[in-house]
Amino acid sequence: MTTIPEIVKILTNAGIEPNEANIEVKLLIEKFAGYGLSDIITGKKIEPEKLAIVEQKAKLRAALRQPIQYIIGEADFMGEKFIVTPDVLIPRDETEFLVRKAVEIININNFKSVLDMCTGSGCIACMIAKLTSATVIGADISTEALHIAFKNMERMQLFNRALFRKSDVFSMIREDEKFDVIVSNPPYIPPSLKKNIQKEVTFEPDLALYTKDDRGLEFYEKIIKEAPKFLNSGGYVLFELGFGQSQDVAQIFIDNGFDDVQVVKDLANIDRVIFAKLH
Repeated sequence: MTTIPEIVKILTNAGIEPNEANIEVKLLIEKFAGYGLSDIITGKKIEPEKLAIVEQKAKLRAALRQPIQYIIGEADFMGEKFIVTPDVLIPRDETEFLVRKAVEIININNFKSVLDMCTGSGCIACMIAKLTSATVIGADISTEALHIAFKNMERMQLFNRALFRKSDVFSMIREDEKFDVIVSNPPYIPPSLKKNIQKEVTFEPDLALYTKDDRGLEFYEKIIKEAPKFLNSGGYVLFELGFGQSQDVAQIFIDNGFDDVQVVKDLANIDRVIFAKLH
């Protein structure tokens, strides 16, 4: 019978770092063998047929380099498990900086209405709804993504707090709908970088990753230009940033009547979040 260290070796032999491989095998065991911390403590053995499924999934991960989150159908984000499929981006730790800053602004100002543009899995909309008293509308052009977002809302029981709507940017947002905050983790990778992207990222939806312009600014421009029509006075727009884009996005804000432009750096000291206020 295959052992757990042998399954870890399947992943490390495929070039996955040992620490990452151990974490991924643990996730596979939890998901496909139903084997958790209490089983480890009590010394319960994993059933051979379940371990065989874990081995099969590890081989799939090694052969295809499909992200582990798509294989198990879940991703951890800010202490919650979100349903993910290849129709949505996998929530990343960096996006937590965007959510935390949005939550801080919403709670300080007692804001009540938020629009999450390019919502994808709904992880941003759901976490803002959970951590504030605001109602959040998540908008996305992808019907498949919205199905996943709705399932995540149901799982977190955020009924009437996180709502979802199909919309190509602001196309289905009514002009009489006004928001205190517009937040977005938009597509920001220029198409020229696609050829250098790591294998795991190729499984994620192009629609959520790449822009049509060669600077990755397409969605920042679209959202910022339209945002004043949909923002209450004193409202904010917040974005996650691609690498090296903070100065360009700051200028787009200034050109469209926003001020108090600020940037938040992530743990690697990279400009990760930008936000500005509409007076």
